[in-house]
Amino acid sequence: MKKVTKNPAGDATETAVATPRHIGIILDGNRRWARENNISPLEGHNHGLKRVEQVVREAFRLGVEVISLFVFSTENWRRTPREVNHLMKLFTRYFKHESMRLIKEGFRLKIAGQDNGLSDEIKRSIAKLEELSAKNSGPTVVLCFNYGGQTEILDMVKNIVKKGLKPDKIDMQTLQDELYLPEVPDLDLVIRTSGEQRLSGFQLWRAAYAEMLFVDKYWPDFTPLDLRLAIDTYCQRSRRFGS
Repeated sequence: MKKVTKNPAGDATETAVATPRHIGIILDGNRRWARENNISPLEGHNHGLKRVEQVVREAFRLGVEVISLFVFSTENWRRTPREVNHLMKLFTRYFKHESMRLIKEGFRLKIAGQDNGLSDEIKRSIAKLEELSAKNSGPTVVLCFNYGGQTEILDMVKNIVKKGLKPDKIDMQTLQDELYLPEVPDLDLVIRTSGEQRLSGFQLWRAAYAEMLFVDKYWPDFTPLDLRLAIDTYCQRSRRFGS
């Protein structure tokens, strides 16, 4: 694929690039997959979570440095209490136990989102996994958990107001520094499974110039091969960043 850069004269040019540095995936379709397979929606979430590590390992095998996964949005609290309770138990187990596999393999795990509404047990689990993986030098997995893109931007604004900055002192870097994880680079590619074609608030700031790819498969059916095909598609596109 092509990436636009600036030559010494200031003109836009196109240069070849390799694998995207940062991929984001909206994990959609667990419940519909479950219905089509005649199992409960709760079991669909279980299968979806099992798919995560396979795709993560393939992404980094292909040279991706950061992968962000939209696993639970601030809007997901509106689901039935039974489903929300199941999801919280599922994530608690993952944060406390199953995520340790990736940490032992050298991955760095980070959580992007608010802690409002989360149990003390989940908060402790998140703090522990981030602490254990902080010194790892491998690729980064960002779990967007209790996350909303508009909420993140609102929090950015609140933090800037608290600092009392004057308008002429606020620039793009000021805003970037107030993101939940300011060290994480912008998205190069966003993939959404299940055939839906919308961002649903996923990383709105970082997705400004990301390539979008909407896949008809439900998340539990999304395989490492599908990820490779998605990256191949990305590499055939031309990114001009508004130029």
